[in-house]
Amino acid sequence: MRLNKTKSNKWKKGVRGVKQLEMVKYMEEDKPKKTYKQQWSAYNLAQTNEFTMFQDILIELIDSLIEVRKPLWKNGRPFMDIKDMIFCCVTKCYYGKSSRRNTGYLALAKGRDYIKRVPHFNTVLNYYRKPAMTQLLTHLIEQSGIPLKEIEENFVTDSSGFSTSIYSRWFNVRLGKDSERRQYKKAHLTSGAKTNVVTAVSITEGYYHDSPQFEGLVKTTAKNFNMKTMAADGAYSSRHHHNLISSVGAIPYIMFRKDATRRAKGSLVYKRMFEMFQKHRQEFLDVYHTRSNSESVFSMIKRKFGTHLYCKSEMGQINELLCLILAHNLCVLIQELFENNTVLNFKDCDGIVVKSGCCAV
Repeated sequence: MRLNKTKSNKWKKGVRGVKQLEMVKYMEEDKPKKTYKQQWSAYNLAQTNEFTMFQDILIELIDSLIEVRKPLWKNGRPFMDIKDMIFCCVTKCYYGKSSRRNTGYLALAKGRDYIKRVPHFNTVLNYYRKPAMTQLLTHLIEQSGIPLKEIEENFVTDSSGFSTSIYSRWFNVRLGKDSERRQYKKAHLTSGAKTNVVTAVSITEGYYHDSPQFEGLVKTTAKNFNMKTMAADGAYSSRHHHNLISSVGAIPYIMFRKDATRRAKGSLVYKRMFEMFQKHRQEFLDVYHTRSNSESVFSMIKRKFGTHLYCKSEMGQINELLCLILAHNLCVLIQELFENNTVLNFKDCDGIVVKSGCCAV
């Protein structure tokens, strides 16, 4: 109930002979904002130990999953150790320093026997441009979240862009002349709704649509995790995607477009979820809004490591972005190690065999 100004002033002055009323009773009460408790003791331990533990977990992950087969011949220039170069590329993105300043951190890593020798800063930059690094980094990202397999069962999918220093020309129809616009890379991620660990990743050009990447992300996540729900926004809404999520044993919570209808057209799951959206909308939205955790994932990455990619080549930008995502996953593992006492065991993860010659400088 809300009183008009004239009557409220009379009541305050006691004109009507009644006791002065507290206007708070007649005002609309604001709903208390929902907050989430933070385990500050565990959070403080994770943040204060992250710098030293990051290298330990990274080298354990690399040694556990990557097997290098050396060539039989001994002549010619010796190859750089691919494990060392992955370590150098990821730590450079984690520290956020230039390739020259990062050399000092690599010298400290050599002193702790993480790498065999300190590479030249140009060598590190050259390895960002190697296509073989893309497969290795993607595999490490997918496998690094497996220690959280028992925790994660609800997943979300979204994409976000990372800017570059490259501009491209395009024809502006409205102005009738050529213009320039900045190119950027788009990261398509599937992540856990509880820990924000990235379980699958795909990198495309910035102006590519999100929907074509969805199938690969779901199938990759389903290989390593027991999925119960998958939440995504309307960009991924289709009957095929509903069938896809149902085929891996999960329930799809994908926002429907404004012109969506209940017709199944070969997808009974789509019809059932649309009916739930119409008749039990609040229950649908309660699960769907876990999708906001995907925004948290990109916020965590961009706040800690930045929003800009510094490599100039296309392959270098892809591998640099993959290094940022892998560094994010390692930070999540450190956080869960202190909060949930998670055992970081990579022995159950799938390894990959690499020929040292394929990544020679």
